[in-house]
Amino acid sequence: MTTYEPNMVLAEKEFSVVGTRPIRHDGADKVTGRARYSADSFPAGYLHGKILRSPYAHARIKSIDTSKALAYPGVKSVMTGADLPEVSAEVADLEEGAAVNYGFYSRNVMAREKALYVGHAIAAVAAIDPHIAEEALALIEIDYEVLTPVLTAEDALKDDAPVLHDRLLTQSSVLFRVGGWGDEGTAGSTNLALKIISQEGDVDKAFAESDVVVERQFRTKAVHQGYIEPQATTAFWNEDGKVTAWCSTQQLFAFRDHISALLDIPVGDVTVVPLEIGGGFGGKGQGGVYLEPVAAVLSKKSGSAVKITMTRAEVFMGTGPTSGTAMEIKLGASKDGKLTAVKATLTFEAGAFPGSPVAGGSRTMLGPYVIPNAYVEGLDVVTNVQKSSAYRAPGSPASAFAIETAIDEIAEKLDIDPIEFRLLNAAEEGTRQPANGPVYRKIGLVETLEAAKNHPHYAAD
Repeated sequence: MTTYEPNMVLAEKEFSVVGTRPIRHDGADKVTGRARYSADSFPAGYLHGKILRSPYAHARIKSIDTSKALAYPGVKSVMTGADLPEVSAEVADLEEGAAVNYGFYSRNVMAREKALYVGHAIAAVAAIDPHIAEEALALIEIDYEVLTPVLTAEDALKDDAPVLHDRLLTQSSVLFRVGGWGDEGTAGSTNLALKIISQEGDVDKAFAESDVVVERQFRTKAVHQGYIEPQATTAFWNEDGKVTAWCSTQQLFAFRDHISALLDIPVGDVTVVPLEIGGGFGGKGQGGVYLEPVAAVLSKKSGSAVKITMTRAEVFMGTGPTSGTAMEIKLGASKDGKLTAVKATLTFEAGAFPGSPVAGGSRTMLGPYVIPNAYVEGLDVVTNVQKSSAYRAPGSPASAFAIETAIDEIAEKLDIDPIEFRLLNAAEEGTRQPANGPVYRKIGLVETLEAAKNHPHYAAD
């Protein structure tokens, strides 16, 4: 075990693993084909499940008739959102910073009152082969009332914007970032799910006294994780009431808890068998339960295990990418290269249901720097695209792109080397994160910047 040293430079240390080339423990199974992925489960007598998805970005579901599909030869069971239990919409604390609103989560698994994005699951069938299942989907009759969609945060926040959720309430605490839902009859009339503010010092006064100020706007689009393996699951609801799901998941116990809550059965009656993960990058974590409750209900109705595998098109339509963002940054500095103030508004698109990573983006954006005056506003906005999901340090890449671009520009205006400018303002042990954040222990930022500055590649023309 390496002992802690206050100014340890890792490059000067020798480690048993870091810097070596260990053999991957799972490598042999993967290259020889022994590894089992979620599509590699074939229980005896299993059925093939297929999901009917909305062709509209925003539509009220007036009626669904599945009778013709159920009567089609080879079809063993059919389900809609009405077959899922009505679960509590209260925010559940999952500990360690995680939370969930199962009322919203369940409606993402399968639509109820509305279809909220192209690709939203509406109904599902299980049949003796996948071709029959596909043919049966075409027999399901749905009466839609097509509504006007809002596809960007800017449009969703307009005064006359169509509202996605009639009962959505705007929250002001990160503890409720997964969305607040009012009582029946509550008219939220908003697409703003969360508004959080972090502030410290006197921003306006600091800007007035700054020698240079940069103001910029940034826009990033949603980006999917693009994992190689599509979502797939096989579920069996046994006669004793117990559910077993074989699936690809980054968070085994969270999946078990979610399946239990979404099906309204005891957690002890759910077994999740994790198989190899063909890529996830966050997309198969907390928010990644899309198929398991559907396959389980189809299994309960048919008496057989049901296997559902998404196509690549379904992955891109029906699972969560990272959020699109609209960000405004105002940054001030003194002529000697010290940051004096920052004001930022980060608007993240949550997709059809609340829960974008705007809280993470808002908090980490200023993390590397000492800025005495700061005001950061984070907005979580619902839009008619698929629900966003985690993707590699959720929220941080977008907000870092915005602030670091502004810092490069302000360093250029002051004619200061960009790394030197960052060294002048770098957070280190004992400094506090801007906007009343935590006091840092050893973080190594200064050492990292110095190593980059001293590298021959940085000095090269």
